[in-house]
Amino acid sequence: MAHSAAVDDGSSVEVATLANGVRVLALRLPHAPTASVSIFVRTGSLHESRRSNGISHVVEHMAFKGTHTRDCQQINLDAELLGAEVNAHTDKDHTAYHMRGLAADAPRFVSMLGDIVRNGTYPEAELARERSVILQELSEDDDDPVSTAYKLFDHHCFGSHPMALPVIGARRVIETLSRDDLLGYVGRQYTGANMVVAAAGDVRLEELAAAAEAAFGSLPAGTPNLVAPPRHIGGLGARRQSGASQTHVVLGFPIPALAEPHHAAVLAAAVFGEGMSSPLMDEIRERRGIAYYCSCSADVYEHCGQFIVEASMAPERVDEYLEAVTTLLAAHAQQVQALSLQRARKQLTVRELLDAERPQRRLERAALDLLSLGRVRDPRERADALDAASAADVSGAFATLLRQPVALAMAGRVKPGAIDRAREALAARQIGGL
Repeated sequence: MAHSAAVDDGSSVEVATLANGVRVLALRLPHAPTASVSIFVRTGSLHESRRSNGISHVVEHMAFKGTHTRDCQQINLDAELLGAEVNAHTDKDHTAYHMRGLAADAPRFVSMLGDIVRNGTYPEAELARERSVILQELSEDDDDPVSTAYKLFDHHCFGSHPMALPVIGARRVIETLSRDDLLGYVGRQYTGANMVVAAAGDVRLEELAAAAEAAFGSLPAGTPNLVAPPRHIGGLGARRQSGASQTHVVLGFPIPALAEPHHAAVLAAAVFGEGMSSPLMDEIRERRGIAYYCSCSADVYEHCGQFIVEASMAPERVDEYLEAVTTLLAAHAQQVQALSLQRARKQLTVRELLDAERPQRRLERAALDLLSLGRVRDPRERADALDAASAADVSGAFATLLRQPVALAMAGRVKPGAIDRAREALAARQIGGL
């Protein structure tokens, strides 16, 4: 079964489905001499428990340590003999394996990645070495106030739901994972219903589908790795870290998930904090000099969304920062200026165009659409939804999110009483139900 759709820039998207549910996606870019090929699997920290937190990340690392026919050195050499790059990443909702090289070699990349994804042997000796590497990575992550603040923030957003679990994992889990644990996890999670074989470049769907059939056609179909949506809980917390000179503050609210009407909230984030002339940057950096950098973003997932404001500053400026940010948020719930909306729309439009110039970014978005929505969204669909949101819609989005439970996390050098004063600042403006 196959279907296709053309896009205004001359590219096209074609999708075929193998008998076991594996989707094959071709993002055709006729003038591109290179191709990006990726295997996307719907499994990540969102699909873990506290007892297994980090296993997705460990599997991704270990997949490159050898297969039934190639050791890790041969895997790297085979890619480099084609001039190709090979890489991978793990996220909350997916794991992905990548190769990029000449477009003519795209079907070979599918076969080579198929060997890595399906035939990993996870050697015990390699697991011991890689465990040490990942634990060092975890130590660096634990020492970073930004990462620490985000982990604490997710905890206050989602509580015991796996959406709160960090992708990098938990030390006690990484220290005890066995080879059998990894093989069992791959057997359960890496199934046809949860896999997309995707390529972007001057590629042909028929060739990709044939290579995917050879590599993945015997994979069990399985069932979709579905997770119940999280409930946004809200809460405030802080974690002091010795040696830190600044406080990192992450403040946020829930917004609609991918399949829900979320575009007004996305536009609200751009209005509030996209660019140097945004109200957030203008007030916090240019007028008050509280922080060198601050930002606002809207992260939209299959199961939920987050409106996030973050900044790092000297600990003695935290109270002033929160007073300024909460005042700005409350003002935008009352009114959004037409000029601010115009600026935000244009910035989002340009961001979409820049993403369109990055084949890997387009590929990931399309593959995750398939896994989450069962279809690939046309870029015009997103553009039309953003254009349809009025100033009143965006102001209403601010008002709606400010009524939701607020989550706030501080990490680094945190002054005593900072959380109590933050609670007072939020309550003073009736933000987050406080």
